[in-house]
Amino acid sequence: MNQVKIPAVYMRGGTSKGVFFRTDSLPEDAELRDRILLRVIGSPDRYGQQIDGMGGATSSTSKVMLVGPSSLPDCDIDYSFGQVAIDKAIIDWSGNCGNLTSAVGPFAIAQGIVGAPSSGIASVRMRHTSLNARIVAHIPMMDGDVVEDGDYELDGVTFPAAEIRVEFLESEAQSQGHGMFPTGNAMDVLKLPGLGDVEATMIFAGNPAVFVDAAQIGMRGDEMQKDVNEDLELLAILETVRAHAAVRMGLAATVEEATLRRLHTPKLCFVSPPLGYKASSGKMVDPTMIDLNARILSMGKLHHAMTGTGAIALGVAAAIPGTVIHRLLGKTMSGVRFGHPSGVMMAGAVAEQRNGTWVLIKAVMSRSARRLMEGNVLVPAALFGSLK
Repeated sequence: MNQVKIPAVYMRGGTSKGVFFRTDSLPEDAELRDRILLRVIGSPDRYGQQIDGMGGATSSTSKVMLVGPSSLPDCDIDYSFGQVAIDKAIIDWSGNCGNLTSAVGPFAIAQGIVGAPSSGIASVRMRHTSLNARIVAHIPMMDGDVVEDGDYELDGVTFPAAEIRVEFLESEAQSQGHGMFPTGNAMDVLKLPGLGDVEATMIFAGNPAVFVDAAQIGMRGDEMQKDVNEDLELLAILETVRAHAAVRMGLAATVEEATLRRLHTPKLCFVSPPLGYKASSGKMVDPTMIDLNARILSMGKLHHAMTGTGAIALGVAAAIPGTVIHRLLGKTMSGVRFGHPSGVMMAGAVAEQRNGTWVLIKAVMSRSARRLMEGNVLVPAALFGSLK
């Protein structure tokens, strides 16, 4: 047999898609595991299309999830998220995908990794392994199955589905007093070549994230993907901001390392006062119905909507005085509505100050998830080499 079958499920979670695996379906050897996963997704692809794999040639569709029982008594499952580079042989395991996180619980229930009530709401306690973050997903059940059909509409997803409420809780690092701001400040000044001084909020919430005022980097805040992703000079400027922030956050030793190896996080998001615009669906976004505009970069390109963890970080920053988001809003808010390229989203958070350090209590967002395909993915047996 020249190909090997590996059990997998192809799932949508929020505005992203990825290939989900049980942890015990893959080799324990990390190098071999990543080699297999790269081939599953179809990377690296010098044509940038991932034609020979399951990836969709965008940051939102080039993802893998590994899910298994938790080793901790206060969690039901442990999961790891891998952001797969399209044109490089790299899987970045350092961060999370908030959108796909909404699909982790449904996957675990369907696979029998965790139990659930026959009907009602299943509350699945999850731990993200790299960030050691605790998350609880509240998943509707009926007659022993996860409910996937529903009337919850999510901008960026064409079809309605059942709502899944996802709560991001205080991480272990925060409980030990490290807080959410790696510099200790709600706002810092980045000294950037070609841009000068740019004020930024650098925060660990959901994922490491960087928020800047759109006007300070020459942006409006109502840009769409075509305005940004086809402008290589602009993308280079935005990556400069992100890479310098990564160094200040202690995530990379140099800006070069951040660009070459730290592709997934931190996420850069630029924000502006509310502006009206036509979303990618053709729907007009009314500026009176939102609190601000937000545009986030993912894997070097403007995201088609908003990353789930970016929404969490934005919601947290809105709840804390002194951040870029707080200054733009003019007040702290426990729930904020923002416009993104696909429409409108709301995120809410509760944070508190402990001994001078801000920590997250809870951040909440709603998403939906659906199984798209179940079965096996096939990879060449030669990948296993002598370990086959």
